[in-house]
Amino acid sequence: MTYCVGLLLNEGLVLASDTRTNAGVDQVAVFPKMHRFEVKGERVIVLLTAGNLAITQSVVTRLQELLDDDHQRHLYNANSMFEVAELVGDQVREVFKRDAEHLKHHHAEFHASILVAGQIKGERPRLFNIYNAGNFIEASQETPYFQIGETKYGKPIIDRVIQADTSMMDAVKCTLISFDSTIKSNISVAAPIDLLVYRTDSLHTECYQRVAENDAYFQALRKGWSEGLKQVFHQLPDADWCA
Repeated sequence: MTYCVGLLLNEGLVLASDTRTNAGVDQVAVFPKMHRFEVKGERVIVLLTAGNLAITQSVVTRLQELLDDDHQRHLYNANSMFEVAELVGDQVREVFKRDAEHLKHHHAEFHASILVAGQIKGERPRLFNIYNAGNFIEASQETPYFQIGETKYGKPIIDRVIQADTSMMDAVKCTLISFDSTIKSNISVAAPIDLLVYRTDSLHTECYQRVAENDAYFQALRKGWSEGLKQVFHQLPDADWCA
């Protein structure tokens, strides 16, 4: 299991993914789930992946291999982020055709979820959620974020805080707190966290950070959030109907 978050804000994009994979308590490893594609000054495309690691790695590898064939549509010649989302969905379907039946025979499910985010010069930043079947939806002003993987623990803080006009730094804080809540409640999600902040029209992934468990800022944020929650909780009034 993993946890990935994509936020589409007026100022740009905030994207994050954990790096833990496990196939049982004695088979834990670190694999990146954030995949960056960039033509500086022309386009930035980021994929966040969750689900069966072999499936998502296969999808990403197929997309990388297409980059060498200028006779086909690929991530570097697609005309829009919508076309990029179509390309990713197409590759999910291709991997399904090849692997789904074999997985079924081994009592394994075909499961892949992918967030596709970025900006191509001439259009605004966009964020898509690609489903298992290769179809997708796009984030909007009303719903400016997506989560995939182990979403339930980190969802409440994002639901309460994030809006399209949320500042980038508030969004970063909210995202890391969301990860802290998830990590605290589920051992299948863990640091390091890959975090990328993309500002609209920069067309460059200049602000990328791998946040380790012992990162000073992350530790301060976790401590402040935990202590703040306890303080607010103790300030809440008691119920008067069972005193």
